[in-house]
Amino acid sequence: MLKEFKEFIMTGNVIDLAVAVILAGAMGLVINGFVNDIMMPIVGHFAGGTDFQDLFYAMDGAEYPTMEAAKEGGGAVIAYGKWINSIINLITVGFVLFIIVKAYNKTKKKKEEAPAPDPGPSEIDLLTEIRDALKK
Repeated sequence: MLKEFKEFIMTGNVIDLAVAVILAGAMGLVINGFVNDIMMPIVGHFAGGTDFQDLFYAMDGAEYPTMEAAKEGGGAVIAYGKWINSIINLITVGFVLFIIVKAYNKTKKKKEEAPAPDPGPSEIDLLTEIRDALKK
């Protein structure tokens, strides 16, 4: 059983999957940093200085200065600002992945577009040569 496990772990697919998961985690951190530190301040600026992270609705109907104060007040809080951030994050991740896949496909097509070697004479040409040789 230990030998089978070792063979399973050492296959290329498992190692490729592990590398992909680690890279995806690192890419997620980079994209989250980009969204939270660059995109959201820009979007907030054009939305009248609003920080979406702080947008919420307290279910008890009371007014609270911050979401933390509303949560400490014991009421349920709908944090729709965080949801807006998640949507913007999703769109940004999708766009970045689109660009990466597009660039990958572009390099892949260049390799496939290499000119094919000359196939040589066709079957009809060969049969014609044989026929002419037999006539002689």
